[in-house]
Amino acid sequence: MRSVILIPARYRSSRFPGKPLTPLLGKPMVLWVAELSAQALGREAVYVATEDERIATVVREAGFNAVMTSDKALTGTDRLAEAAAQIEADVYLNVQGDEPVLDPADILKVLEAKKQHMDEVINGYCEVGADEDPHSVNTPKVIFNEAERMVYMSRLALPGFKEAKNAPATYYKQVCIYAFTRQELLDYGRFGRKSAIEQCEDIEILRYMEWNQPIRMVRTSGGSLAVDVPEDVPGVEAALRRIHGL
Repeated sequence: MRSVILIPARYRSSRFPGKPLTPLLGKPMVLWVAELSAQALGREAVYVATEDERIATVVREAGFNAVMTSDKALTGTDRLAEAAAQIEADVYLNVQGDEPVLDPADILKVLEAKKQHMDEVINGYCEVGADEDPHSVNTPKVIFNEAERMVYMSRLALPGFKEAKNAPATYYKQVCIYAFTRQELLDYGRFGRKSAIEQCEDIEILRYMEWNQPIRMVRTSGGSLAVDVPEDVPGVEAALRRIHGL
């Protein structure tokens, strides 16, 4: 069974143009993600999916694979659907290009869950940290049943409550590591549009939920930090220093 890691890396981000090439401690962010992905599956199994030759050049010069996709992809998952059409594999792991402090062990944990549940899309989750705001719209929160099947994901704090005494003790957030089969990615891309709830929430995995594709959540380690806006860079750099002893 061949497994590959696909890293979506869009240059023309509306909120943060050129984000994949943003230097973190002097190294482009996309390379931090490619290197931690290589720790999980090896350099030859890592592909960066991009619409921009500037990103592709940086990736290839660092010894990684780049696969060119169109500039019309609606989402990062649509971009990976284009990449999957060009790359043969049994399992495709999506590691987001803006999370450079992910633990490679978590990538392997998601992969193992996929191997055991090939008919389910797999997605990571962890607790919302004590220093994080569960009401931040930048962080997708997730609820799941006791079998760890996803019930819903939202930019609002989930679950809601009527009385303060019933407020949840812990909130959970999405960790952007996913696992798909080739057919699951191709079906996603062929849908051809954002689904209704996906459009409202701006959360890509909800497209699967809307056509009743089972989604299994897998608990990963905490400490995941994403670079959503330029203001996130200093905090992520501080985390990289701690992790790598810099």
